[in-house]
Amino acid sequence: MNPRSRHICDRNPMIAPRIMLLHATPVAMDPVHSAFREHWPEAETINVLEDGLTIDRAKAPNLTCQLTDRFVKLCHYATDLAARGLLITCSAFGPAIERAASELSIPVLKPNEAMFEAAIASGKRIAMVATFEPAVVTMVQEFQEQAAKTGSNATLMTIIVPEAMIALRRGDVDTHNQLIAERASELSTYDAIMLAHFSTSRAAALLRQATPVPVLTAPQSAVIKMRHLLNAPVQ
Repeated sequence: MNPRSRHICDRNPMIAPRIMLLHATPVAMDPVHSAFREHWPEAETINVLEDGLTIDRAKAPNLTCQLTDRFVKLCHYATDLAARGLLITCSAFGPAIERAASELSIPVLKPNEAMFEAAIASGKRIAMVATFEPAVVTMVQEFQEQAAKTGSNATLMTIIVPEAMIALRRGDVDTHNQLIAERASELSTYDAIMLAHFSTSRAAALLRQATPVPVLTAPQSAVIKMRHLLNAPVQ
């Protein structure tokens, strides 16, 4: 196949596109693959994991220039992989993702932007459950920016459950999920509940049993939006 033919095939909407998934922690991987199996099984997903990103991000209150540069370099690897879309699965690198999006010619999707859109459309009082505190500052800012962009006066209340992340990192998924579901009584008056990270989506089923409030997860929302951005057909 000559280069021009390959160029044409890469853009054929009937061919499942390759999506690069950039992970900063291994605990985000299973949830996004589960979302792809449910909502876009035809997509070809390629994983790039650099778990030192999360370790180093936790050491500083703000995202440093050095860490931003390192993150953006990894995003550019999507070009080498011939990916047609880049989905970030870690929510602690918002400004770096924005820079990567400005430099790449393919869709670059923040982990939470699709979930934020769905939450804002659900009502004015939104709750968010997070387990990795360094991610919260940029996530709140992104939520506020998204609300302003759509003309919404939605407000966000965040609960941080760091002990849930500790449990998950030692492989105790049940404790992780239970610690999050135990906070359901604090969230009963909200219009929607967002599970902040890809990793926290594991608790969605248990939390939904504990509250009638709609529970939104980042992986499912992100996969559906990426599919829409690439105009991928339903098989």
